[in-house]
Parts: sequence; structure tokens; C-alpha cells
Amino acid sequence: MQRILLASGNAKKLAELHDLTADLPVALLGPEALPDGLPEVDEDQDNFLDNAIKKARSAAQAAAAQLGPDIWALADDSGLCVHALDGAPGVYSARYAGVEDEGRDAANNAKLLTALDGVAEEDRGASFWCVIAVARAEETLFAVEGSVPGRILTAADGVDGFGYDPLFYHEPSGSTFARLSAQEKAAVSHRGAAVARLRNILTSVLPAAR
Repeated sequence: MQRILLASGNAKKLAELHDLTADLPVALLGPEALPDGLPEVDEDQDNFLDNAIKKARSAAQAAAAQLGPDIWALADDSGLCVHALDGAPGVYSARYAGVEDEGRDAANNAKLLTALDGVAEEDRGASFWCVIAVARAEETLFAVEGSVPGRILTAADGVDGFGYDPLFYHEPSGSTFARLSAQEKAAVSHRGAAVARLRNILTSVLPAAR
């Protein structure tokens, strides 16, 4: 089993990745596996790819120092890009409203609704993006991306998922992401698309996955 450290404290994100890679010869580790914890990373890049690589390499260096050089680190940077807002919140999606505690999602959604107040339905197009980078020690191994188009509703609909899921309406599914089951969301989401590409790479590079 290839051990892969997930460079995120988001329990729901870890659970999603566990589900999406359950049949592969990988053992996903959360940050609690590091005795000294994950180092803080300033997500100061202006695009998802560079932020994902920066986080993956920082985590890989910490994993090598604390657990051994054979562990890979996986980091993703994902977010919502709204056309009417010139791509915002983009790389600032998680910290859009400046709230860090458990009320963050609600605050971010409220700010987004305020920013789009008065914008017509046909102009509320948006897309979710996810970039996943995998690193080992000082080396970036590979990176993949996925995206999915949708539109932003004028009010939240649904209670599942996380982040902007209650506002993101996915036309082919006929619902917001917050009304889809974890399996349904994984089949159509940006993270699901990125992980599908990740799976293809893992299958080709890990002998036991072939």
C-alpha cells in the first residue's frame, strides 16, 4: 500500500477522497498521522495549481522528516469561480468572508448572495474547480484538475455537502450539490473529475493497482 498524506484538516474532504480511492492500493492518512502536525502554508498563489503544489510539497517535506521518505503527500486547491464576479471568489473561496471557525461556510454563502444581489438568473453562471497535486519529499510527482459548470441560486437549497454546495445548481442533476448523495456528487463533481484523473495515474504508477 502506498501511504499518501492528505494535506488538509477538512474531514469531509478526507472522507470524499477515501470513498473515491477505496479500491486502490493506497492508504490515505490525515494530518493527525504527523507527530508534529502539518506546517502552516500561506496560500498566496494566484491560481489553484500553484497553491496545490505549494501545499503538497510543504506536506511532503514534513512527512519525510516525521514519517519517512516513502510517503507521498496530496494537496488540493479548489474553489468556486463566478462569471459575473470576474472569477471570484476563486482561490479565496474558503476564506471569502474572512471567517475561520465553524460558521465559515454560512458566512461565505451569505457574502456570495450579497455580491450577486440583483444579478439575473441567466447571468449567475459559475464553475467549481479542483486541482490535486501529489509530491514526495522535495519533488512534485504530478497534478490533475477537474471542473464542473453550474449556476448560483438566490437561496440555499439542501443541507448536505459543504462549502458552496447549497447554492450551486447542477443542471444535469436537476439539483444543488447539497441535495446529492456523496456517491451522486462524486460522479459529477469537480473533485470527482480530478480524482478520476488521479486514479488513472495511480493505476499506471502503482504496480498493485494494475
